[in-house]
Amino acid sequence: MQIVCDKNTLSQAVSNISRSVCSKSAITALEGILVEAENGKVKFSAYNLEMGMTTSMEAAVKEPGSIVLGAKIFFSMVSRLPAEQVEIKSDENLMTTIISGPSEFSIMGLSPSEFPEMPSITDGKGFNVPKFKLKAMIDQTLFAVAQNDAKPVYTGSLFETRDGELTVVSVDGYRLAMRREKIDSDEELRFIVPGKTLSEVSKLIDDGEEDVSISFSRKHIVFSIDSYHVISRLLDGEFLDYNATIPQGEKTTVIVDTRAFCDSIERTSLLINDRLKSPLSVKFEDNMIYLHCVTAMGKASDSLGCEIQGENVTIGFNNRYLLDALKGTGCDKVKLLLSGSLSPMKVVSLEDDSFLFLVLPVRLKSDL
Repeated sequence: MQIVCDKNTLSQAVSNISRSVCSKSAITALEGILVEAENGKVKFSAYNLEMGMTTSMEAAVKEPGSIVLGAKIFFSMVSRLPAEQVEIKSDENLMTTIISGPSEFSIMGLSPSEFPEMPSITDGKGFNVPKFKLKAMIDQTLFAVAQNDAKPVYTGSLFETRDGELTVVSVDGYRLAMRREKIDSDEELRFIVPGKTLSEVSKLIDDGEEDVSISFSRKHIVFSIDSYHVISRLLDGEFLDYNATIPQGEKTTVIVDTRAFCDSIERTSLLINDRLKSPLSVKFEDNMIYLHCVTAMGKASDSLGCEIQGENVTIGFNNRYLLDALKGTGCDKVKLLLSGSLSPMKVVSLEDDSFLFLVLPVRLKSDL
């Protein structure tokens, strides 16, 4: 194999692809990137048996061929090359030489036959979503994906399409995040995508108007984003009936400036850390929000103005979960809907029903 290509394009491709590489594996090839050159293109593939990624770029292919190169050293080299052009060539003994300007490296590669075959989808279902919509939907729900494997199905987000609408839902037992958008599809589909996959998909998406193509089969899903294809396994299991968990008939409605509320929470939470955990007491009363917390380190209090309709209520929260929900809104002002001190609080938009975040309360000592 022998190719000549642009250094910056190569560096970006290898950087993105490297995120799908196994850091440590009994299969050495999984720690590498498969490089395949033919017909004026060079294709890069990485696969960690859970998620894979491929992309291709234009190159002057002087001799077609393929090789597997260690991802870590390969990226370290190409990201530091001095010239705008890079030449990569490998011989029959798998010795690979990388040349750019005065710099030259020689590293040993692996046979492409050692690289596992990635799954493919040939007869799956699918739909398209504009980039900016999909990125917003992922970013606004990913924070509520479970971080442990106690219930593996909750380490991913539920995707559901119905009546021309896509709904993405994440839950972790303490909170729920739901995001809706209109799409050009009337099919009824339902599948669960691992959170780690969605995190990588979000990183690849810019804010353009172009569509991301989503195709899936019973076990796998493919996100096609520009020249990148991300393939991942889907999660099995019964996802929460999220509609049944959303409380109805709120008794208190609060409209508050999001940034001001976040700042107040962060100030009051300065005494809370991993060793000194304590619920944050939040009182909604007379168009004011009063925050208070007590730990072994001391006490903290703060307050801010808001608009309240309905009953006064005092409720306890995990400070981090409350902050995640508020910051996830992306809105200047939000509406908080409460049904009492022991019911989950809904965080919604003032203008539409595009998102709903649910934060479960924490019992305060006065509730016990």
